[in-house]
Amino acid sequence: MTEIAEAFIASCRDEIEAPKPGNVHIFAAGHGMTAQEFLRSAEVSAPAISDPSASVGQRILGAIEATWASVGTNTNLGIVLLCAPLAKAAQAGGALRPALKSVLAELTRADAAAAFRAILRASPAGLGDAPRHDVRDAPDVTLLEAMQAAADRDRIAFQYASNFIDVFETGLSALAAARGRGWKEPWPTVEVYLAFLAGFPDSHIARKKGPEIAAAVQSEAKDLRNRFVGFSNPSDALPELLSFDQRLKTARLNPGTSADLTVATVFADRLARILIYRPNDG
Repeated sequence: MTEIAEAFIASCRDEIEAPKPGNVHIFAAGHGMTAQEFLRSAEVSAPAISDPSASVGQRILGAIEATWASVGTNTNLGIVLLCAPLAKAAQAGGALRPALKSVLAELTRADAAAAFRAILRASPAGLGDAPRHDVRDAPDVTLLEAMQAAADRDRIAFQYASNFIDVFETGLSALAAARGRGWKEPWPTVEVYLAFLAGFPDSHIARKKGPEIAAAVQSEAKDLRNRFVGFSNPSDALPELLSFDQRLKTARLNPGTSADLTVATVFADRLARILIYRPNDG
């Protein structure tokens, strides 16, 4: 297994071991899914994500097909959509963010077709119909162009349109700040998740439940994050995190986009460290 595949699995494990309010983690299942299904999904999708011979679209489709063959449910579509281009950028060598910009600029219609097939296979909740570039239709644009068209309503699509600005700025900044406090896992990953949940309305909640509810969850997350970062011992926040978690799950609110961005952030961090030592690792 390559270092990039191992980094992907480790990043997914970090996310699932962090008590993330409203999302699946080792402290509590939720939304009909278990932590073990997410861990298994990471293992089986890692070879496709890290395949140096595959395009971004092929990686996305291969990872989703492997996930469905193993666990039979949509555990990781957003994770895969975010991590496939990051992995390809790392294999290109050089600094990760400029390499990612080149990878995104070179996406093709074939990448769009493969990604559309993967999205249909995963059948994410609240998919609905798109006014332009619907995944049920054959694409007439590149994957980047399709994501740009959806960027105003989907935060994962927005990453493609913005060269992953949330990951590199919001996510990695939160990760560095938590580590600067001397925090050990899982608490830096929790801080990344809360930074996303507090930073903008979660687009998965907005798609399923509407923008008002997504904004209300964001507001509560802001208050929680403000208290969380004030703890000298972040483990003291666990009861409050799990209380919020229970309330969100009882209301069937799943901040899935924030969780996906969390995986992408810790994956980008690992990839950047790999590139320091192995500039051309594949």
